[in-house]
Amino acid sequence: MQGMSMASIKKNPALIPLYVCVGAGAVMAVLYTFRLAVSSPEVTWNRKTNPEPWEDYRNKQHKFYSPIRDYSKSESQAPKYE
Repeated sequence: MQGMSMASIKKNPALIPLYVCVGAGAVMAVLYTFRLAVSSPEVTWNRKTNPEPWEDYRNKQHKFYSPIRDYSKSESQAPKYE
């Protein structure tokens, strides 16, 4: 394919920023998916050591920004299963 080899990129150097931007976007998408898989409370990787991992997030703030109230200081309305 034209534009996919090093020889054609050397002929048309205007394609280099396109490849850099597409590559950076792909890397950012992979890193964001990894971040969601590791730090999200909806995902659990080890059910044996912590069978109810959502209980750790009962009083933590999940919203990125809330100008109205601070959710970390309020009690959760979810039932407590013990």
